[in-house]
Amino acid sequence: MKKILIVEDDKIICEELKELLNNAGYDACMLEAFNNAKDRILEIKPDLILLDINIPFLNGELLLKELRKESDVPVIMVTSKNTEVDEVLSMSYGADDFITKPYNPTILLLRVAAVLKRYDKHSDNLVYRDMVINPSKGTLGRGDNEVLLTKNEMIVFMYLFNHVGKIVTRDELMTDLWNNNEYINDNALTVNVSRLRGKLKDIGYEDAIETRKGQGYILL
Repeated sequence: MKKILIVEDDKIICEELKELLNNAGYDACMLEAFNNAKDRILEIKPDLILLDINIPFLNGELLLKELRKESDVPVIMVTSKNTEVDEVLSMSYGADDFITKPYNPTILLLRVAAVLKRYDKHSDNLVYRDMVINPSKGTLGRGDNEVLLTKNEMIVFMYLFNHVGKIVTRDELMTDLWNNNEYINDNALTVNVSRLRGKLKDIGYEDAIETRKGQGYILL
């Protein structure tokens, strides 16, 4: 679930945005204090920020400028000002999109989804439950824990991941390994699955891969 941080000093608007985003399947939260806003945002680690221009202490544009020195988190500017100057200035400071009040809730949700999708395309990371998968690095991470997979273990895991909730036969896994120029026998597959299970257990996913007798494996 994507975490969206609302940086807005109007409590009524904040509550409306939070309810709208939560109902749309996001994990919405609000910035409770605006002093040291940049540090608070970095601690929260949101996936996207809805940032109002008119906030206490630093205005939204200056806050964005400071934030961009340390983070590339996607930001949508939300403001009551409807001028090209504000839009250009916000974009020049690093905003990913711009929407004015009063906003259309449907359009706002579409903008949020579009920005998140754009960022997901540029990311190597995939998500399984609350675990981050980085195929290019060959790692699985959960919180502060990270495990490194061998090439074969990652091939096996990614095949199961791409068929999550479905039974995958041993023959299918063998074929996928062969397609990746990894020639292993049946015993080697058993070893790789066993090691993969051990590494998943190390980051709290002991029962992620289930064996279905006579059928194969399933990633739950």
